[in-house]
Amino acid sequence: MRLALVNLGYLAASVLFILTFKGLSHPRTAVRANLLGSVGMLVAVVATLLLLGRDGATGYAVILGGMAVGGIIGVLLALRIRMTAMPQMVALLNGFGGAASVLVAGAALLEALAMGQVPSAQFTVATVGAGIIGTVTFWGSLVAFAKLEEIIGGRPLMFSGQRALNAALLLGSVLLGGWLVVTPEAAWLYWVIVAAATVLGVTAVLPIGGADMPVVITLLNSYSGLAACATGFVLDNNMLIVAGSLVGASGIILTQIMCRAMNRPIANVLFGGVGAEVVTADDDVYAGRVKSVSADEIAMVLEAARRVVIVPGYGMAVAQAQHAVRDLARLLEGRGVEVEFGIHPVAGRMPGHMNVLLAEADIPYEKVKEMDAINPSFAQTDVAIVIGANDVVNPLARTDPTSPIAGMPILDVDKARTVIVIKRSLSPGFAGIPNPLFAAENTLMYFADGKQAVLDLIDAAKQAA
Repeated sequence: MRLALVNLGYLAASVLFILTFKGLSHPRTAVRANLLGSVGMLVAVVATLLLLGRDGATGYAVILGGMAVGGIIGVLLALRIRMTAMPQMVALLNGFGGAASVLVAGAALLEALAMGQVPSAQFTVATVGAGIIGTVTFWGSLVAFAKLEEIIGGRPLMFSGQRALNAALLLGSVLLGGWLVVTPEAAWLYWVIVAAATVLGVTAVLPIGGADMPVVITLLNSYSGLAACATGFVLDNNMLIVAGSLVGASGIILTQIMCRAMNRPIANVLFGGVGAEVVTADDDVYAGRVKSVSADEIAMVLEAARRVVIVPGYGMAVAQAQHAVRDLARLLEGRGVEVEFGIHPVAGRMPGHMNVLLAEADIPYEKVKEMDAINPSFAQTDVAIVIGANDVVNPLARTDPTSPIAGMPILDVDKARTVIVIKRSLSPGFAGIPNPLFAAENTLMYFADGKQAVLDLIDAAKQAA
């Protein structure tokens, strides 16, 4: 009876997880989807505790204590984390998931051997899988976190023979895993595998540049799910298998979407070749052609506009300008101007970064348009306002086949009648290349902090009225 209730609980949790992923596909249903996912996880935890029964009663205190400590840490992080640091938070969560899989699988192996059991082939294969994937996820996520936090800088870090080393580490880990499957009593091999995968996790992410971190984060998210799935086979836990499979599959799908959005083959991500080429900004692109303007001049341009598209980027996130941008949009709409927001799939440092910020500012979902939906309308747009975006609006992606971003779909803001770029300076974006848009005939540059610039623009627009 107890086992039947546990399986029923796992089934209910699985359905809730599936509904969660469905709801997360749109910002309007994302909050409810998160709630469903939380309820699903609660059901899964309760069912697992029920599975332990009286035999596991002595361990309840440890489990509940761990949950309490983890819950407190999670609440503190959620309250203190900056919206601009959300990608770093996601990277750490991916890493912790991978580390948990490594430790649980290793503990299960040691426990089985201590009890005199001979682990099955499924058990040892799954243990090896959890060890390799989980370790790569943990250390790769830490490197991604360090790059996003600029602890080690966002530029690619490469050395001679790096790819050959990565291939050797992966092959060596797999061969050691095969040895462990054949001789499961040699538990020390598991920790050798973990050591090799540790180096692989670091060297696989080091050569990836900051411009491609959104792809890396989604890939590491998928890895954490696959590691959890493998751990589910180790523990023979159906819930963990289902949940890990869902996370792994969704992460791979999102990675493919991100790769298409950046015109990057997924193989480049898997083998640590993403964003390896960095080009220094060339002053010749801008010399004598950049038109710097004031807030008053921009207000006069907006006075005659009937359609405005706002394109946010990471600079808006850093400046925490989303609420000021909302106020500007409402001011323009009050004058009868049609205002929409154009979002590139990889704007910011993680998928959906800009969507989250705009939702936080209570900007209506229907006004937030994805790249494919907004691009055809730029030719009929009076003013495109770019706030802190760079690579995702760089025309070199269309015109220069030698550029690191060549072929990457971009937001076609340069086709608008007037382009207003709000940026601190002419410094390059994550890709490290100049942006000819800044020197285009129809572009006006407003050099300032994103939030202060928009606030000054609102004041100027009110005075112009």
